[in-house]
Amino acid sequence: MYRDPSSEPVSRPRGTGGADTPLTVLTLNLHKGFTAMNRHFVLPALKAAVQHCDADIVFLQEVLGQHDTHAQRVHGWPAQSQYEYLADSIWRDFAYGRNAVYPQGHHGNAVLSKFPIVAWRNQDVSVHTIEKRGLLHGELDWKTRGKTLHVICAHLGLLESQRQEQIRRLVALINERVPPDAPLIVAGDLNDWRQRGHPALLRAGLREVHHTLRGRLARTFPARMPVLPLDRVYVRHLEPVSVKVLSQAPWNRLSDHAAVLAEVA
Repeated sequence: MYRDPSSEPVSRPRGTGGADTPLTVLTLNLHKGFTAMNRHFVLPALKAAVQHCDADIVFLQEVLGQHDTHAQRVHGWPAQSQYEYLADSIWRDFAYGRNAVYPQGHHGNAVLSKFPIVAWRNQDVSVHTIEKRGLLHGELDWKTRGKTLHVICAHLGLLESQRQEQIRRLVALINERVPPDAPLIVAGDLNDWRQRGHPALLRAGLREVHHTLRGRLARTFPARMPVLPLDRVYVRHLEPVSVKVLSQAPWNRLSDHAAVLAEVA
């Protein structure tokens, strides 16, 4: 287990509505704050778009915790990590799982939460050393329900053989660390464009929100004309209420992936 002192959750009281209010969940592959092909740095605009959604929980992939070269060369580069910059004063709790480390810095997954994050761990699920991947598992104090809400932010590999093994590890994590009766959200970029990993997650007792409400998985990649179903929101012991793929302006200019915004009750 890797623990980054700079990413310890910061807990401050914050209300998120009554017990009957649905949870709003946003998942997005941040593409490290750049547009497709890394042509433009758009993190400030992306911050405005993410904050406008005002989701209760935000699942982020490809988040830069540090990049010394960009900090020196890119105009407007934030002084803090990207997840801290995005969280600002809206999401008082956050956790970061460092997956890929290189001379300039590191990147990984992050969870921003309006609920206190009482525990978290980052599990390395890399199959090969070249492509580093992780599962960020957090336990949130869902005070309005008197429950512990489990969340897992996932970013799986590009190769089918890698994904199959990583999905096996994801299911094992759920079985070993999430109580059978606990509410659970698994969200992120699964890269499962062939949809071969989806049945295994259904067998694990999960439901995908877009699939449940619309009869198919959401197409989210590439952002400007989405055709591949890469980004997902799975739930257990939660009821899908609504879902939207954010593929219109400005979202289609902010990353190579479209974001998914879902409500669950």
